[in-house]
Amino acid sequence: MRFLYKELWFNHLIDWTHSNNAGIKYYSGTAVYQKTFDMPQLPSAGSHLLLDLGGVDDVATVRLNGKDLGVVWTRPAQIDITHVIKAQHNTLEIRVVNLWPNRLIGDAALPKARRFTRTNIRKFTPASPLLPSGLLGPVRVLIEHKP
Repeated sequence: MRFLYKELWFNHLIDWTHSNNAGIKYYSGTAVYQKTFDMPQLPSAGSHLLLDLGGVDDVATVRLNGKDLGVVWTRPAQIDITHVIKAQHNTLEIRVVNLWPNRLIGDAALPKARRFTRTNIRKFTPASPLLPSGLLGPVRVLIEHKP
């Protein structure tokens, strides 16, 4: 796929289907989001920090400071980061994978020679609605106080 090797920078999180770039709008696959941040106030004893991804369509894997924290695919899209977070220089990586229909919808509007996929699935047309895709956010760190 031609799109896999491109690096794009965004100032804010968007639903891929809202992009004017057809390569993003109809993309099906994995996108990697990266952010470095500080957390000057770490939680007090007995409290937990949760990374809340907000909206995710469809599946996300989360790494913080090189540690794999697991997969999120249902709401609330939250992962406990208490034992991994540092006061400074935290490196967050979120990999989001969406579903295949958006690529099939985009391909339905292209001549066969220019399509990215080949399949016997014929239920999508250029008029089919696109499925929300990507990390939609807002991404926040929440403090959960334990009694």
